[in-house]
Amino acid sequence: MANLKELRSRITSVSSTMQITSAMKMVSAAKLNKAQMAITAMRPYADKLTELLQSLSASLEGDSASSFSEQREVNKVLVVAIASNRGLAGAFNSNIVKASRELYDNVYAGKQVDFVTIGKKVNDIVSKTHTVVANKSELFDDLTFANVAAIAEELMEMFTNGSYDKIVVVYNKFKNAATQIVTTEQFLPIKPVETEGEKSANLDYIFEPSKEEIVEELIPKSLKTQLYKAIRDSFASEHGARMTAMHKATDNATELRDSLKLQYNKARQASITNEILEIVGGAEALNS
Repeated sequence: MANLKELRSRITSVSSTMQITSAMKMVSAAKLNKAQMAITAMRPYADKLTELLQSLSASLEGDSASSFSEQREVNKVLVVAIASNRGLAGAFNSNIVKASRELYDNVYAGKQVDFVTIGKKVNDIVSKTHTVVANKSELFDDLTFANVAAIAEELMEMFTNGSYDKIVVVYNKFKNAATQIVTTEQFLPIKPVETEGEKSANLDYIFEPSKEEIVEELIPKSLKTQLYKAIRDSFASEHGARMTAMHKATDNATELRDSLKLQYNKARQASITNEILEIVGGAEALNS
């Protein structure tokens, strides 16, 4: 059994760790509340805009079709991996790394697969074994729509100039504080919506100005919004994952501290008992 001094030192250390994890949990909870409201308010708009423009883009034919809808033979793929700049968030970052490697090893095996990383943690790992053409981790220092739009424009340029035939985004989709869903979405080319039977009748709109002008104007905005939504989803998921991880860490530290205190009390009691026995033994020896 460890001596009393060692146990006191461990109890102090675990208590300090517990205070840190508890503080980090509260900070993440505060940030999560703000991030959750932002993505919850944005998601319906972004999803509906994407659905509408997929329908419009699919209805265009020939030369009128948008360059962002061009379906090409897939030889070169760009994966945009979105994680975070910080750790201590459970499996949040490692899940993105696993999903990215799955795309490289299986889904697009035999093709040229490059990466754009958003988040230092995923960049540090992916860059060791794969080609990272750009690292945009500084985005989280100032997460605004304008900064995300600049990245989206670069991705659109890479697609339209033929550098890549397909661009996909991998990120954690926020469900709740305890659940994040690893999601892979096709960013470019625009995936046409599938319509069947009566559903196609609901897509008959009257356009002013022309359908082509509307599509050419709104598709870039829709793509920027789609990327911004993915990053916002990931941002909210990060704080949810970290809050959950720190909550579990605090509970584990509390359990360990209580266990150490029990050991300390037992050791202290044993030490006192031995001292009493020594005193009694000494007194008996003197009497005899």
